Amino acid sequence: MLVLYGRSAEISALDEVITRACDGFGGAVVLRGEAGAGKTALLDAAAARGGAMRVLRTTGVESESDLAFAALHQVLWPVAGLLDTLPEPQRDAVRAALGLAAGSAGDRFLVGAGVLSLLAEAAALDGLICVVDDFQWVDRASADALLFAARRLGTERIAMLLAVRGGAPVKGVPLTVDVRGLPESAAAELLESRHGTLPAPVKRELTTLTGANPLALGEIAARLTPAQLAGRDPLPDPLPGGARLFGDRVTGLSAPARLAALVAAVEADLGLVLRATDRLFAEQPVRPGANTARSASTGPGMEAGAGRVALAELEDTGLAEVSGTSVRFRHPLIRSAIHEAAAPADIRRAHAVLAELTAGDRRAWHLAGAALGQVEQVAVALVAAAERARDRGGYGDAASALARAAELTPEPRARAVRLKDAAVAAWLGGRPGQAESLLAEARERADGDATLAMEIARLRGRFELNSGNAAEAVRILAAGGSLEMLADAVEAASYVGDTAAIAELGRRAVAHPEGFLRDTVAGIGLTLDGDAAGPGLLRRALARVDELEDATGYLWATAAASALGESDLATEMAERAGRVARVSGMTGQLPVVLEFVATAERIAGRLARSQAVSEEGLALAREAGYENTVAAHLANLAVLAALRGEEESCERQAREALAIAIPHRVGLRAGMAAYALALLDLCLGRYVAARDRFTAIAAAGSGAGHPTVVWRTGPDRVEAAVGAGDEAGARAALVAYERGAAHAATPESRALLARCRGLADSSEDAFGEALRLHTNPFEAARTALLLGERLRRAQRPGEARAHLRMAWETFERAGARPWARRAQDELRAAGESGQAPPTAVLDTLTPQELRIAGLVADGLSSKQIAAQLFLSPRTVEYHLYKIYPKLGISSRTDLARLVVLQKAPVAEDDML
Repeated sequence: MLVLYGRSAEISALDEVITRACDGFGGAVVLRGEAGAGKTALLDAAAARGGAMRVLRTTGVESESDLAFAALHQVLWPVAGLLDTLPEPQRDAVRAALGLAAGSAGDRFLVGAGVLSLLAEAAALDGLICVVDDFQWVDRASADALLFAARRLGTERIAMLLAVRGGAPVKGVPLTVDVRGLPESAAAELLESRHGTLPAPVKRELTTLTGANPLALGEIAARLTPAQLAGRDPLPDPLPGGARLFGDRVTGLSAPARLAALVAAVEADLGLVLRATDRLFAEQPVRPGANTARSASTGPGMEAGAGRVALAELEDTGLAEVSGTSVRFRHPLIRSAIHEAAAPADIRRAHAVLAELTAGDRRAWHLAGAALGQVEQVAVALVAAAERARDRGGYGDAASALARAAELTPEPRARAVRLKDAAVAAWLGGRPGQAESLLAEARERADGDATLAMEIARLRGRFELNSGNAAEAVRILAAGGSLEMLADAVEAASYVGDTAAIAELGRRAVAHPEGFLRDTVAGIGLTLDGDAAGPGLLRRALARVDELEDATGYLWATAAASALGESDLATEMAERAGRVARVSGMTGQLPVVLEFVATAERIAGRLARSQAVSEEGLALAREAGYENTVAAHLANLAVLAALRGEEESCERQAREALAIAIPHRVGLRAGMAAYALALLDLCLGRYVAARDRFTAIAAAGSGAGHPTVVWRTGPDRVEAAVGAGDEAGARAALVAYERGAAHAATPESRALLARCRGLADSSEDAFGEALRLHTNPFEAARTALLLGERLRRAQRPGEARAHLRMAWETFERAGARPWARRAQDELRAAGESGQAPPTAVLDTLTPQELRIAGLVADGLSSKQIAAQLFLSPRTVEYHLYKIYPKLGISSRTDLARLVVLQKAPVAEDDML
């Protein structure tokens, strides 16, 4: 029976996580502490206390830390039979990752979602405890997938327990239990359990000198003489062992056992350890006169079975054990001691022999371990290993393999290419810092090769656009001559808000052959520049949307439709981009796509859906390291908070967005965050403050503000100026908005312009025209509120009430509480009793539940919904189980009917 001393607090924390998981509130916890602190013992104890809960377990192995999905394969193999229950995209991704099927795993987010779903299926009966020890050595692909799942366990019956050496936090797992030295009383109890009664001064001194580390206490006390333990002789100074607790035990092994230990330190597979040890022992020269000693030390038959005898000795010493088909060291420091005791040439020889006995990725890494200097043949093997890892979604491990391949590559250009490819893999693996370092080295080595230099420049520009300075991205990308780089430059310039650059780049794109991308890029630039040829190019591009297959194409179609003022088509294209991105494995670009989807939902007045999309996008952007996309989702969340009148949230999220967007020169997102603060003032009736903020937005230059934000917020600016009594300011804002809307032809654009005229000119006819033209119910409600207020104050309450009631009901349904209160107050002042409008039953749902309800209404199954939202099918069913009683229904058919009845028309203006 495992006995733990002084760990009641740690066990209690783990018990709480496990208990909550049993109740359907899953979560993850990290045990963090130095080597020997007792993390593994705590994991063992926790797993044993889970009762009937299933336990899946893996341990990070340093020698396997570069093998993509090695740890994931170990933890999921017992439940691989459940893979067929997963949504098809997730199933295929996990199968490819585990090497169970040919093909590509695609996006690492798909792999992570598949792991979550598989763990949820395994937990269905009695719950699940997923234990990962030595997490610091888990390969990157496995770590990414496990952490993706760990951050999404809230509705699953899963407890994930991770143990990591050192003090660094595990990204995305906020609950951490620090495992420090034992309390003095527990340390004394541990010593006496092994060595009997000891004098108090001896116990105190040992506890102090070892920091009460359980491993150090046990190992060092075992090296003391009986007289020292009894206090008759003083304790040695320094204590035996010290930082290298296992060094003397390693050097005390026989030569064959040291050989077996060395092989096991670089390869954990039992069969390989035995065969490699046999071969290495057979190669050792026998010195004259050494035969007798050799036979005496190794025993009969040692030459024929050296590995087994040596391994038996290794187990007898307690340094290692055979676990299944693997050789495991009792503690990670043993492996370190073995490496320190071995000569570099011996380590290389062990790798060389193992390379002869292995294939695939293992062979490639053993060849790299055996290499001395630069060897192209070994580099080629590592490149092949990287390609296999990349195909399975293991981008971080692919980056490691390619970086090592570059080190081994003798030819300068080939080395630069491999560094460039490593940078791409690191970027797609969510490690932008490593990617930028690798790309910088590739750039240094690409001198004289214009084609390669241009490829590297494009990557530099894309990296800057996603996580760095968007204005610098424009400069880098605009220097390229290819259509693809021009398109990237236009995208970057649109984020900065540099319309002059967009126009110039569009004219350069005209020289390229006709095609969807060329017509879109050239059309946007020419349209912004006032060239009559621009709209024709955009319409020609949009005529080809049925040929599009990827999310990137649909985003360009969104931009083309927006440039034409066709907001309904722009919204449709953004929604298509979102649907395709979720299931196509577009290597991490989903967070960017969700920027546009979330904005469309907000502008349509579907605030809860927009909130859910942005929260998802924000989490994914942070995982991917896309800082500028983080700013985008924060800014959208700030606007939503403003519409709900949540001051603290709005101000906090806007500040966070501005802290990224302004230094990164992302004017589109800086302008959006500033708009959130101005809109908050407007919603709360602080008209002077709102006017001043809108004026500042209009005056901000590119990189801090954005022309699109200025134009789209024109109606709000007019309203703020009128509310502040600033007639001149209102008139100036109207003129600016009319100028920007000169080419807009959609009904909603004309409706907003009419509302602005109604405000500035106090014209009821203009308000009436706006109400007739509106296709966006949320904007129609704003117009109705403004008109109702004017009618009520003109002593025409009967005419006002219908407009005010419509506005109140719409704002209540959307969750725009400040405007709902304002409409309610006006309605009461107009003589209505103030009875609450009919409740929209869908308003009782959370944002996530609302999204699931909408997908059910679209006819999607639970598996299809799970694939769309990166959830497990059981999580979808869990949400449906909560949705039905909230709405008083009992079936998907009833839910679909309710959604259709209450779903607002989808007709948005252009997206900010």
